[in-house]
Amino acid sequence: MARADGDAISPKTFAPLENPIFRGIWIATLVSSVGSQMQTVAIGWLMATISTSDLMVALVEASSTLPTFILSIFAGAIADNFNRRRVMLGAQCLMILASAMLTALVALGSVDPWTVLGLSFLVGCGSALNTPAWQASVGDIVDKRDLPAAVTLLSAGFNTIRSIGPALGGIVVASFGPLTAFALNTFSRLVPLSAIWRCKWNVRSLPLPRESMRTAIYDGARFTAISSEIKAAIVRGTLFGLASISILALLPLVVRDHLRAGPVTYGILMASFGAGALLAGICNSWIRRIASQERLIELACIACAACCMSLALLPSVPLAAAALALGGAGWVTSWSGLGVSVQLASPRWIVGRTISIYYAFTYGGFSAGSWLWGSMAQTYSLTRALESSAGVSLLVAAIGFVLPVRECREDLDPSEGFDAPSVALDLTPRSGPIVVKIEYRIAEKNAETFLDLMRVRRRVQSRAGARQWGLLRDLQEPSQWTETFRTPTWADYLRLNHRLSAADKELDNRALQLHVGELPPRTTLTIERPTELAPRHSHPSPLLSRQ
Repeated sequence: MARADGDAISPKTFAPLENPIFRGIWIATLVSSVGSQMQTVAIGWLMATISTSDLMVALVEASSTLPTFILSIFAGAIADNFNRRRVMLGAQCLMILASAMLTALVALGSVDPWTVLGLSFLVGCGSALNTPAWQASVGDIVDKRDLPAAVTLLSAGFNTIRSIGPALGGIVVASFGPLTAFALNTFSRLVPLSAIWRCKWNVRSLPLPRESMRTAIYDGARFTAISSEIKAAIVRGTLFGLASISILALLPLVVRDHLRAGPVTYGILMASFGAGALLAGICNSWIRRIASQERLIELACIACAACCMSLALLPSVPLAAAALALGGAGWVTSWSGLGVSVQLASPRWIVGRTISIYYAFTYGGFSAGSWLWGSMAQTYSLTRALESSAGVSLLVAAIGFVLPVRECREDLDPSEGFDAPSVALDLTPRSGPIVVKIEYRIAEKNAETFLDLMRVRRRVQSRAGARQWGLLRDLQEPSQWTETFRTPTWADYLRLNHRLSAADKELDNRALQLHVGELPPRTTLTIERPTELAPRHSHPSPLLSRQ
């Protein structure tokens, strides 16, 4: 299933739907998204009626996205260390609880702007836990060749619901009031809970104890910092989110102030946004074959900029609907492409964390953009806010010339075949720190080739968990080179070796070819022992002798 070239990617957009587990959860998630979009319409319109502050209206979007920014890195570590299915079940229960509380308070008439924002924040917390676990599970459920199509379906499916949920939400709110929309959303969230409960899928697990949260977060941050593909996706996604969120955050104000219309019009315009997303999602596989990912993201930024300018300058419902369809197409094209880039650049053992870091920054962009454009609309004017966001979207497109988004072509998933070395000491998984030294003999004529190889090896070992990697050359015997690195514990050393891919292990063979010693390169495993003196008149600490 490794991706060797572009032909290894399935050309069929709907190929992942042939998998019954993915299909069941995907459809259930869409049903829940309908209810969520109905609730979004109800909350947006409710806030516009109970508050006169433009900033409070814009903060509705921020309240649902800020939890992802705050909790996402922890949620990613949880998704990689615990059963992802159980994490999804717990997250769904939290969202059901928050939605039910909001419904009950609206029914009792005990609702105010801060209560709405608080419960919306709680729903966002559930989403922050669910999203990394679900996104990481996609690679466990579908074949790797179908992964780009699956990510596109997730993005296109969610945005397509914008063509149904908001329209229904507008009708429900206008006909029955916000309470009905809140109640329907609460019931809709039971559907994915039931689907996840029924579906089970296999996940490859290692015969090692779980990482500590601190180590898991550190490894995720380090892997992200090393991967150029993930870093580019994060930067471009954060800036794109900051700029383009103005379309959704300010749309209630556009309907109320520019178009002088009500919730039905708001629902229709949101439906136009979803229709554009649907069309772009259907055509995505075809478009990806004729244009690079970077070119598609540039076009998506331009489309969103055009949408913002049209909403600012054209006070017409039909023209606004057309502009939002263009914006929806740009929105789903950009987010599906960025999501595919992160997924393909992440091996399965860390994908939850890389996705969570990506979502933390992009949702941070959403929250910052919602506050920025809402404040600008309140301080200056709605038109200036939309025009400014259009300008920022064009700048995001221009950044592609210096920071392009690319897809990883390397198979990073771990290979089989590592046996733990035998040791003379009685070690436990928590024994450490472990110091590894590998000694090579390299002829002078191959020194530069060896250095180039070690630069690659440093990146490979570091992203798998090695710390303080270094390369030493003997001053008295220049042909003697020593590679060194550390791991916090014995379990971390074993975990590092289990994470190496086939391409990573091929570096060992290349180093062996350059080695000129009679014996293979010598690997030495040592454990550090503290040497600090115990304080006078104190008893020795048992930790000093712990293996």
